Amino acid sequence: MTVTTASRAAARWPRLRPWLGTAARLGLAAVWLIAGGAKVGDLAGSGRAVNAYQVMPYDLATVIGAALPFVELALGVLLLLGLATRLAAGVSTALLLVFIAGIASAWARGLAIDCGCFGSGGQLAAGRAPSYLPEILRDLGFLVMAGFLLIWPRTPFSVDGWLAGDPPVEDEDE
Repeated sequence: MTVTTASRAAARWPRLRPWLGTAARLGLAAVWLIAGGAKVGDLAGSGRAVNAYQVMPYDLATVIGAALPFVELALGVLLLLGLATRLAAGVSTALLLVFIAGIASAWARGLAIDCGCFGSGGQLAAGRAPSYLPEILRDLGFLVMAGFLLIWPRTPFSVDGWLAGDPPVEDEDE
């Protein structure tokens, strides 16, 4: 890359970054809203999915499983609105790291479970193979989105930006 090409790319970053942040914020909001929405109608099933990881007592797993959809829905709403974006991104980062560790742990221990990430989870039927690597890679992608928002939380069309006095769309002349 020549100096001219590098300087042009660097000059575009300030205009591109807010829109990448908006895409990350709305994409991650959709993930949490879909995941939480898929589980909220079956809180017992969500508890069974958490219990399938075999990392905590059954009673604790069922409580966490029942609470998780509401946490996911709250994160989705906050990110959709762009309200407390850095906080929502931080909680998202923590949850995603726990999810990745849980999936990796299940894989390493030879468990045959469905992650339960987007609804029913738990033990897989005999003959069904788990899909741990795609699940981990997917969550790593979501983790990148959350990390982006941790660093650059203010995006166009967000309550955070409006409260800070940002215009809805930045002028291209700036």
